[in-house]
Amino acid sequence: MESIPATARLRLDKDALVQNWQTLDRLSGTASAGAAVKANAYGLGARNVTRFLIEAGCHDFYVANWREAAEISELMVDNACLSVLNGIRDEDMAFALNMSAKPVLNSIEQVRRWAPTGRPCDIMINSGMNRLGINRDDLEQADLGTLAIDQVMSHMASADEDVSQNADQLAQFRSALESINGQRVSLANSAAIALGSDYHFDCTRPGLSIYGGKPRPELESLIQQVATPQAQILQVRELQPGDKLGYNAQYTAQRIHRIAILAMGYADGYLRAFSNNGQFSHQGNALPVLGRVSMDLIAVDLSADDSLREGGWLDCSYDLLQASRDTGLSQYELLTNLGQRFDENWI
Repeated sequence: MESIPATARLRLDKDALVQNWQTLDRLSGTASAGAAVKANAYGLGARNVTRFLIEAGCHDFYVANWREAAEISELMVDNACLSVLNGIRDEDMAFALNMSAKPVLNSIEQVRRWAPTGRPCDIMINSGMNRLGINRDDLEQADLGTLAIDQVMSHMASADEDVSQNADQLAQFRSALESINGQRVSLANSAAIALGSDYHFDCTRPGLSIYGGKPRPELESLIQQVATPQAQILQVRELQPGDKLGYNAQYTAQRIHRIAILAMGYADGYLRAFSNNGQFSHQGNALPVLGRVSMDLIAVDLSADDSLREGGWLDCSYDLLQASRDTGLSQYELLTNLGQRFDENWI
């Protein structure tokens, strides 16, 4: 099966990935930038991304759960560290004790569960997002003195916006730090790195912007696109005036023109929000998506390029910021929805 060529692929730019991380590391000032590689490195392949970033000098990596940790734990060589953001359940313990990864303890129950091991951990403080994390008022109950705490962290809820919640969370976090000691302190995600040095502490935890996302205007000129989906032409056909195209006839031809049917659809993560809205390209020629995106197929207008034939390959216009504006999908969704049918081609 592995030898059968795919009909859709992801062109992935290693240099752009590494340069994005280096940019975020530089913007973190005296703090060191780690890398969130959860959700299979936002869909781009956790093992390859982790290897590339370790080679570039990244030391701290973050995954969501212990399955994700198991996929990359053996790559943590020398001084590389791996943190599991969703913490430690009873059913995780047997696996966690056989790995070098640290749990991020999110509740008093998790503190009690992990404390007898004597092994390193991180602590998540709830600074106002009210997702995972220990409340400031509950820290005294947690008996943290028995823990080997590496990072004390919290998570920003609205750092991609200029809202008062950012300063409120920072103040709540600083207040909590008076009651807890760790080796290092971490708060900023990609967007919060751009908020300035007050948010940086000892280490930052970028994710989205490593992979080409631009959550704040300050990053728009600095972050490069990493992932470009590409789709193969399965058929070229000519539409006549009045011809209807695709499910529910969302496009009707007004003139004679050629279209290409591409081997990609919403099962690959190219979602219906791109219907009559997305764009592909070939050698600089724009090829708009026509009609409704279906599960496995897309139609594009070939009016701008007469050279294309069955078997050709087209690039998908997938700048995350622009695609988010065009579709209303978040940049996170656009990345993590990319499917498993792509061949991954790192360049």
